[in-house]
Amino acid sequence: MPALADILVAALLVCSGVVVLVAALGLWRLPDFFLRMHAPALASTLGAWIVTLASIVHFSTRGAGLSLHVWLIIIVLSISAPVTTIVLARAALFRRRQAGDALPGPLQRRR
Repeated sequence: MPALADILVAALLVCSGVVVLVAALGLWRLPDFFLRMHAPALASTLGAWIVTLASIVHFSTRGAGLSLHVWLIIIVLSISAPVTTIVLARAALFRRRQAGDALPGPLQRRR
């Protein structure tokens, strides 16, 4: 059973790497700061969930039973990543308003 678990953990880690690579490509290709925020925020959270699942499988097969201590990490990360993204968006919007630049699309129509 540990060989099957090792293959599953390796597959999950490779899958997580692919998700983060797609996020990096989105960060590189998207033209605006507000568009660029979404790709890394969403994909890094998904990548972290996949790594957490791989860690649970790894530690559960190596230990005496189901190991769920890794959930603490992903809970904190799942709370802090969206909050950080919102704070960055608000700061960028504030700086853009202070500079007198045009607002992003949806906000421009409301004014």
